[in-house]
Amino acid sequence: MAKSSLTSGVASRYAQSLFDIALDSGSLGKVEEQLGALESLIAESEDLRRLIGSPVFSTGEQLRAITAIADKAGLDGVFGNFLKVVASNRRLFALPGMIKAFRAIVDDHKGIVTAQVTSAFKLTAAQEKDLKATLKDVAGKDVEIDLTVDPSLLGGLIVKIGSRQIDTSLRTKLSSMKLALKEVG
Repeated sequence: MAKSSLTSGVASRYAQSLFDIALDSGSLGKVEEQLGALESLIAESEDLRRLIGSPVFSTGEQLRAITAIADKAGLDGVFGNFLKVVASNRRLFALPGMIKAFRAIVDDHKGIVTAQVTSAFKLTAAQEKDLKATLKDVAGKDVEIDLTVDPSLLGGLIVKIGSRQIDTSLRTKLSSMKLALKEVG
């Protein structure tokens, strides 16, 4: 089995367990908040990324470090216990995948789908609102937009929702036109 599929399987199982416990205990909102705080810490700290990704650290070292980080950052309750279980089971390497999987489970529970949108420029609030409304009609669910700006598109958008992709970028249209002209000439 490939490492990435092993990691995603581990991440999915742990994320589902965290979701089930958070939902049962009525602490889903608090867990989401603390998960965001941990994600910010991971993004900001090279040392934390090294702790999570390196197999060099022993189980005891990982557990002591993650406990200290959780205590200092106020990651307690269900989420704090979850982090300690993850560290004790030497699964910190899958933590980024667990965060992503947990968010997907929560969005599904709330009836929200995330659209990956790439635009040539930053959308205004009105454009984003219109796009969300249009995508809600297409997806049949509320849509959150994860926007990336890529000036090389020249204009238009690339929208990915699940396995569907809609590419209205000027770059793609020009490439198609160029290809069609080669076939004609």
